[in-house]
Amino acid sequence: MNSTRYVGRFAPSPTGPLHAGSLVAAVASRLDARAAGGRWLLRMEDLDFPRCEPGAADTILRQLETYGLHWDGAVLYQTQRDDAYAAALAALQAIGAVVYPCACTRSQLAQAPRNHDGEILYPGTCRNGLPAGAVARAWRVRVPDVSTRFHDRIHGELQQNLAHEVGDFIVRRADGLFAYQLAVVVDDAFQGVTHVVRGADLLWNTPRQIYLQTLLGLPTPIYAHVPLITNAAGQKLSKQTLAPALPETGRGAVMAQALAALGHPVPAELAGAEPAEQLAWASAHWQIENVPIRPAVANPGQAPDNLPDP
Repeated sequence: MNSTRYVGRFAPSPTGPLHAGSLVAAVASRLDARAAGGRWLLRMEDLDFPRCEPGAADTILRQLETYGLHWDGAVLYQTQRDDAYAAALAALQAIGAVVYPCACTRSQLAQAPRNHDGEILYPGTCRNGLPAGAVARAWRVRVPDVSTRFHDRIHGELQQNLAHEVGDFIVRRADGLFAYQLAVVVDDAFQGVTHVVRGADLLWNTPRQIYLQTLLGLPTPIYAHVPLITNAAGQKLSKQTLAPALPETGRGAVMAQALAALGHPVPAELAGAEPAEQLAWASAHWQIENVPIRPAVANPGQAPDNLPDP
């Protein structure tokens, strides 16, 4: 890697405090940046503010610092970036026939087919114009019936046909908020991000983002998607699955488990060390080729239980 140009980022959504799964994503992103001698930025993806928990952003900042995950520069908040997203939407509208207004409601799409991630495959109801008497509520991007190919540093060569597996997707929601897909593309370009290391739950968002980058003339970062931490039922740890917040005590053991989940178990003599010391060791030994694909399982309130021994 060219260390003079590497810029990575961690972009949590402040819907609650960080948990074991989000720690793994943060650690992987930071290690990849630091091992390359690059910068590691922090972006608070608070765009969907109705879902954000009051005080969660400040809690996340404290948690990162407590676990030795110090970032470079100022934190970027998406709630302060509406003008940039509006400009990007206007640029798409100016291209012609790329985006279009949509009047469909959630209830109208309830019976639409879904893809393997459970997302609605938009049936194209408004693709050729709004139905008679309908009022525009959202804006969608018209996708081509071609496969988007990309390389993931962990998962290898991948492809997705947006038309068959996603359908025309939203860039501005019915509630007036800009959609994640548009915001993340605009923000990665604004921050000069060259490498995106994030959780595997976002793997199949990548083709949509590459398509938007192409339309807007923005650079495409290099992607890597790290394994998730799941509960015993196989569900990704999240606020919805009642994932416990990172503990204030025993941080060294928690960090050791996170590194083990990433295929980098610390030496026995570091198993009880502070997170900063473990991170220093991991930065010197980081090899993204060692990161596994399969998820690790954690029981609520406990460390992941099917990880390599430190």
